[in-house]
Amino acid sequence: MKRRHGSPPELGCLRAWAAESRALVDRWRAARCSGPGGAAAREVRQQRGAFGELLLKMRGLPAALPALPLELTVLYNSLLFTMGASDSAIKEEAEGICQGLLRVLEACGACGQDLSTEELWQKVLQEVTVEELQAPLHRLGALQAAWWLAASRLGSAAGLFRFLSNTEDSGRARCSEGENELLSLLKAWQVPAEEASLPLVQSAKDLKEILCTAAAFLQGLQELEAGNFPAALSLLQEAAGGFCSKRVLAQIYTCLGCCAQRMGKPQTALQHLKRALQVDFQCLPALSHVAAVYHELGETEAELQALALLYEALGKKPPAAASSSPHFLIRTELLVHTPLLASLLRHRHPSEVKYLLAQRCLQDGRVADAVEHYLDFLSLLQEGLQQQVPLDGDSPLPRIPEVFLEAASALEQAGRHHDAITLCEEVISRTTDLIPRMLRVEERLQQPECPLPGAGLSQQKESLCCLAWRAAGYLHQGWAWATLGESKEAITQFSRCLGDLLRVQIYGTGVEPTENLLPEVEVLQKIRLLSLIGRGTQFLELGKHKEALLDFQHGLHISPGDPAAAPYLVQALWKLDCKQEAAAQWQKFSRSPPREERLGRPVPLYLVSCLQRAAFPGHEALAGSIRAYLGTPNGDPAS
Repeated sequence: MKRRHGSPPELGCLRAWAAESRALVDRWRAARCSGPGGAAAREVRQQRGAFGELLLKMRGLPAALPALPLELTVLYNSLLFTMGASDSAIKEEAEGICQGLLRVLEACGACGQDLSTEELWQKVLQEVTVEELQAPLHRLGALQAAWWLAASRLGSAAGLFRFLSNTEDSGRARCSEGENELLSLLKAWQVPAEEASLPLVQSAKDLKEILCTAAAFLQGLQELEAGNFPAALSLLQEAAGGFCSKRVLAQIYTCLGCCAQRMGKPQTALQHLKRALQVDFQCLPALSHVAAVYHELGETEAELQALALLYEALGKKPPAAASSSPHFLIRTELLVHTPLLASLLRHRHPSEVKYLLAQRCLQDGRVADAVEHYLDFLSLLQEGLQQQVPLDGDSPLPRIPEVFLEAASALEQAGRHHDAITLCEEVISRTTDLIPRMLRVEERLQQPECPLPGAGLSQQKESLCCLAWRAAGYLHQGWAWATLGESKEAITQFSRCLGDLLRVQIYGTGVEPTENLLPEVEVLQKIRLLSLIGRGTQFLELGKHKEALLDFQHGLHISPGDPAAAPYLVQALWKLDCKQEAAAQWQKFSRSPPREERLGRPVPLYLVSCLQRAAFPGHEALAGSIRAYLGTPNGDPAS
C-alpha cells in the first residue's frame, strides 16, 4: 500500500527501528566496558555502519513528526560514531546535521534548502515548537557546536547556543562582566534529560563538559597567539579544570607553561611544565620547553640534564599508545586543532636534541662533551640522517656546513687539530662548486616592505653563505696549523681564505651604519679580519714584520679601532723599531672608548673560537715596554 506523503510510518516499523537502535546501543556499551584496544576500534567502525544503515531505512520514508524523535536520536548516535571513527570533525558530519534539520522542516511543512547552516538552525529553533523534538534538537545542536569548535568557528557556536538558550527560557543567557561569553552560554545550557526509550551512546551531559573544556582551550590558544597573556592564562586554567584525558591535560599544562614563559615568569612556567610531565611523562614537548626555560634562566646544568632526558626518551620505543578511551566518542582532543598548538607541541627529532646538547656544551666551554655530541651527530648524518632532519623553520638545526664548522671548532679546542683540519676540508670540498667565480652584492639591507622581485636575492644570499662556510673552513685550518707550529702551512690557509673572499665585490656608500649590513656581508667581513690577524701573527712568528704590518693595517681598515687588530699593529711597529709611531698608535687606541658589541647580531658559533684565538696575548708586556719607552707610568706623556 502506497503511503501518503508526510504520513507517519506504521507503528510496527517504529517499534522495530527503536528496538534495533536500543540493541546497537547495548552492544556498544558492552564493547566499551571491555576497555580500549583494537576490538573497541573495530566496534566503532561497525557501529558507524550499522547506525548509518538504520538511518537510511528511516530516511527512505517521508519525514513525519512521530518518527522524528527516534530519527534524530539515531542521527545523533550515528554522527558520534562518524567522528569517533575518523579522529576528527569531518564534512560528512556537518552535512548529516543539515539533512536532519531539513527533515524536521519537511515534517512541519516548511523549507530551508537555500539557507546557510546558521540560518537553518535559527529557523528550526524559532519555528519548530513540538515539545517531543526539543531534546533531540538540543542534542543535535551540541554536536553541531562540537563540529564548529573543531573548525575554530567559535562565533558560530556561540550564536547557536544563544538560540538554544532562547528556546529554553525565552531569555538570553547573560554573562557577568569579564566572563567569557561562549563559556557562559555553554554553562547556562540546560542539558535535556535522556529518555530510556531513546538511549544514547554518549550522553549530552558528557558532551557539554567536553564542549566547555574545548572552548576554554581553544580560546586560551587564541589569546596566547594574540599576546593577551592574562586572558590566555585564565582560559587555559579553566580548561585544565575541565573534562579531558591525561594526555590533553598535559598539553594544557604545557601551554600554560609557554604562556607563563612569555609573560616573563620562568619559575611559574617551570611549575606548569613539570605538572604536565607529572600528568603524562610521554608529553615530551613539555620536557623540551623545560630545557628552553632553563636556557633562558642561564641554568646550563639543568638545561643539559633536561636535554639528555629528552634525548633518552626519544630513543626509547614509546609504550603502546593507549589509544583514546572509547568510553567517549567525542573527546576534547578531536575538537582542538590549531597551528599554534601544533607548534607548541612539536616533537623534537632526536637529531635536533643531540645538536642542542652539542651546541650548549660548546657555548658553555664543556669542550670534551661538545666533541662527543658533535661526533655522535655526524655519525647519525653518515647513517642517512639527511632524510630525517626536519626542514621546517622551528628547528634549532642550522645548515649542515655550520654544524661541521662548529664541530671543527670543538675539536680544535680539544686539541684534536688534525681532525679539525679534516672536517674543514669536507666543508671546503662540498661548497667549491656552489660558489660563482665572482659575486657582486650590495652591503646594505633591503627594506623588508620592498623585497626584490624573483629569486635573485635568495640565490645571492645562498652563494654568500656557501662562500662564508668555505672561507671559515680555511680560517679554522689556518689557526689549527698555527697551533701545530706550522706557520707556513697556516699562512697558506689564511691566504686561501682571503683569496676566496676576493670573489665578492661589495658595493655601497661605505658610510652605512653597521646594523644595516647584510648579515652575510658582516660575517664575511669578520672572517676577513680574523684571517688577516691570523696571517699577520704567523708572519711575526717568521720574522716577516713588514708583511705582518700590512695585514694588521688592512684589518684596521676593514674594522677601524678593532680591539683585536690594534695591539697587533702596535707590536708590528715596535718590532720594526718604529717605536715612536708604535707609542703614538698605542696612545690613540688607549684613549678610544671601548667599542660596544652590537646586540641582536651575534657572531656565528663556529667563529667564536677564532675570535678567542685572535685576541692579543701580550697586552701587559707590550704596555710595559711602551710605558718604559715614554718614561711615564701609564704611557701618556701628558700625564
